[in-house]
This record gives sequence, C-alpha cells and structure tokens, in this order.
Amino acid sequence: MTATQMEYSAVSRGFYKKIIVQNKTVSVINGKNTEPIESKIDDAKWKQIVAEFEKIDLESIKTLKAPTEKRFYDGAAIANLKITKNQQTYETLGFDNGTPPKEIEKLVNLLVSFTKE
Repeated sequence: MTATQMEYSAVSRGFYKKIIVQNKTVSVINGKNTEPIESKIDDAKWKQIVAEFEKIDLESIKTLKAPTEKRFYDGAAIANLKITKNQQTYETLGFDNGTPPKEIEKLVNLLVSFTKE
C-alpha cells in the first residue's frame, strides 16, 4: 500500500473538504485556501483502511451508482473518491457527501472519520 494514495473530496458552493491518505499519514483540508492538517494514522486504524481497500475492485469504481441524488439540487455536497495505485488513477463518479455507494461505503466512512477526531 505504500505506492497507493486515496483522496476523498466533497465540494459545494459553501463547502470544501479534502482528505488524502498515504503511507499511514492523513492530510485534511477543511475549506478552500486553508493549510492541510497532517497527522499519523495509528496501526489499528491503518489495518482497517487496508482491509476495506483490499475489498474494492478498482476497475469498477468508475461505474458505481450513487444511492441518492441530493447533490443535484444543492441538498448535499458532491463527493468523489480517487485512488492512485502504481501511477494508475481510479475515480468514482460524483455522489452525495455522506451517502457513498455501498461498495465503497466502509472505506469512505473510515476516511471521513479523520475529520471528526
């Protein structure tokens, strides 16, 4: 997993959040033009992230269907998960922040949990 980077972003007119996870480190950006807050990920949480990551079929994430469509009328920020592994990038279509497709839900929730600590 050392050559893998996961990036979760959620954006709307008044909301901006980006979470980048790589090499047991997380960077959280809350708001445009703000400095990232970087911290180490403890071993237990890292193992959870790796376990959930390994369940994902990277080739299929670009076709995952969002379970809700609140982002179409400003009811939710547009969220996206981008994974870069071995210089290959895999990216989801937009989905509602807080309601990811079920195939990536556990991984997204682990990433988002860094903004709640």
